[in-house]
Amino acid sequence: MALSMSLISMVGLRFGYRPHGKVLLVPGRVISRSSVASLRIQAVQENGGPRRLVDIIRTVPEVSRNYFRSPSRRALFGGISLLGGFYVAQTISLSFGALGVNDVIAAVLCVLLTEYVTRFYYSRPKVTFPLALLNNFKMGFTYGLFIDAFKLAS
Repeated sequence: MALSMSLISMVGLRFGYRPHGKVLLVPGRVISRSSVASLRIQAVQENGGPRRLVDIIRTVPEVSRNYFRSPSRRALFGGISLLGGFYVAQTISLSFGALGVNDVIAAVLCVLLTEYVTRFYYSRPKVTFPLALLNNFKMGFTYGLFIDAFKLAS
């Protein structure tokens, strides 16, 4: 029992846990509160202050905006989105077509998805980059369904 308490105490010290009392008793050692503070590990910003998760989350939109300013990166991710839609269409067509179960429901869901994305895309006054990626995904999805239909007809 004493061994497990000392192990818990040491693990708590390692991850920054501070006891409510003034001292922490570990078998064979007495650790004061001042030495516990020196054992804490903290992530710090460049200016020396502590970094919070909220600060990191707030910087993500600006970092992504700067990352996608390059036209080559926009084209790359547009192509990835197009091919991702093609892949999803092939997967849906293969899985539902091979089983022969719920084909009609899958077709209705595919049509609803493409129509909703089309309506969402064309109802916006300004086309943003994530919206363009969604439209590219839809185009790849539609293209994949057409290609699969041609494969089945031959």
